[in-house]
Formats: sequence, C-alpha cells, structure tokens
Amino acid sequence: MATVLRDPVLSMAEAAVNRHLECRASELLTDPAFTAWAHSMATVIGDRPFLTRRLREWTLLRAIGLDEPWTAEQVTTASDWFQRTASATQIVTSAEALSLLAEQGRSRRVRNAASCRLQHPDQQPT
Repeated sequence: MATVLRDPVLSMAEAAVNRHLECRASELLTDPAFTAWAHSMATVIGDRPFLTRRLREWTLLRAIGLDEPWTAEQVTTASDWFQRTASATQIVTSAEALSLLAEQGRSRRVRNAASCRLQHPDQQPT
C-alpha cells in the first residue's frame, strides 16, 4: 500500500488504496485480526484525510456492530457513506444506533432505512 501511495497521480493512488481498505475491512470486520490490520493501515496511510476518515469509520462500524464503546457524536458527524452503510448493514443491530440514525440521520434515505430496520429487525435491508 505504501508503494501505491507513492504514485504521482494522487487521486488514483488513494482510490486504489481505498478499494483495498474497503475490501479488507469488510472481510475482517468481525474478526479479531481487524484491530491489528487497522493499526498497520493507519501507519501506511499516514495523514491522508479521506483514507484516515474512512478507516476511522470502518472502526466505528465495527464498534457498533460488536457492541463496543461509541458515541452519538461519532455517528451524527460521520460521513454520508458511513450513515448509509450503518443504516443498511446487517452487522449494526444496535437499537440505540439505529434510533439515532432514524432521528438524526443526515438524509431522508438514512432516516428511512434506519426506521425500517427498527420496525422490522428480522428483514434484510434492500
């Protein structure tokens, strides 16, 4: 990843690393290996704002899904991507998180998806 990030075309480099980050994060999300992987990724991506935010949001998604500590502010200030993902993904079953998104989600899409998940917790999100 460090080699890819040295590519002179910054947007392409970050897009490639983001794709890798998303694939690995989704694979490891509930795995104990996620924490070590996230730490190593954080070292590689350094201070690149988009990539550090996306890694932080994957870590937040994991925390909510595994019932680890998180704050309402983290959820309400998270990106649109995070809010859409959290309101639709099966790993998030926390009524507290879904209620927060249903009430304070940034978009109607997020609020509706979270509301539906609260009303019908056994249904697969669409």
